[in-house]
Amino acid sequence: MKQIMKFIKYTGIITFVLLITALLFPTWTSHIKGDNSVSALEQVKINGSNHEVMIRGKDKDNPVIIFVHGGPGCSEIPYASKYQNLLENNFTVVNYDQRASGKSYHFFEDYSNLSSDLLVDDLLALTDYISDRLGKEKVILIGHSYGTYIATQAASKAPEKYTAYVGIGQISDQVGSEIDALNYVIQQAENAGNKDDVLYLQGLTEQVENGETLIPRKYIAKYGGASRLIDNPDGNSIGMLFSHEYNLLDVIRYNYGLSYSLKTLLEEIMKKPLPTKVKKLELPCYFVMGKYDYQTSSNQARKYFDMIEADKKEFIAFEQSAHYPQFEEKEKFYEWMCDTFVK
Repeated sequence: MKQIMKFIKYTGIITFVLLITALLFPTWTSHIKGDNSVSALEQVKINGSNHEVMIRGKDKDNPVIIFVHGGPGCSEIPYASKYQNLLENNFTVVNYDQRASGKSYHFFEDYSNLSSDLLVDDLLALTDYISDRLGKEKVILIGHSYGTYIATQAASKAPEKYTAYVGIGQISDQVGSEIDALNYVIQQAENAGNKDDVLYLQGLTEQVENGETLIPRKYIAKYGGASRLIDNPDGNSIGMLFSHEYNLLDVIRYNYGLSYSLKTLLEEIMKKPLPTKVKKLELPCYFVMGKYDYQTSSNQARKYFDMIEADKKEFIAFEQSAHYPQFEEKEKFYEWMCDTFVK
């Protein structure tokens, strides 16, 4: 009995030590070789709140990209370097966790004023910080998924700050997008003979058409409307823990922030669709869409693209991808970025 009690005691101590270590383990982003390279992971006060910012590139003189992540609340810092390694050769790439998201979620901070307008203001302030730090008059602005809701508004509000706007998984009329997605997943479920899924999804029809609910993303993922060539990278807690940039405390922050951001911000994209907010962009505009994207429907993005006025605009379809063409077909995306922005 004494041996058993001793074993339990030591197991408890070891578990406690491992838990504390995982919670507080130092985080970093891997070093990039080169005399003029940059590889930084840091907290920066932006517009009154501390934001986690990751800056990576082989040459600080290269064009600068600011990536605006989706969600709301889905930080891309834990896995970004895995997919942007090619981009880092010819661009300096900035990722940041939005206010109340990921490492930018602070447990005792008041987020009662969280709104898309505030996130737009944060992005504009971050742009000024990055431009000053890296000595750039303008930067390339890229939004992904919900990040396009923020980035499109920022590009409209201050086009002088940006070389161009690139919308990946571009949000448009989200109610229309959900209807497109519902029709797609029902058809795919019928093709697969999954009668229970068909009945459940058909039961959502009225709510979806009235803009009262989103289709549960697990069904879109199950039938290939989220990602096709890679596993869906968002929300993978184990993957985050094995990244250099996040520890266990950060994973906990991520999940708290995700829950809060979804509850606070998601309704707006249904009630105030982006095409009613931004009808014109006074800078070059590119929509990069996966053919099989049913989280933000490629069909609805095309309708928005046809409607929006811009100095120059181009719709780029990635034929093998769903919601993550920049990751699913990263070589093609890299080539397109170089052809478009590297002179």
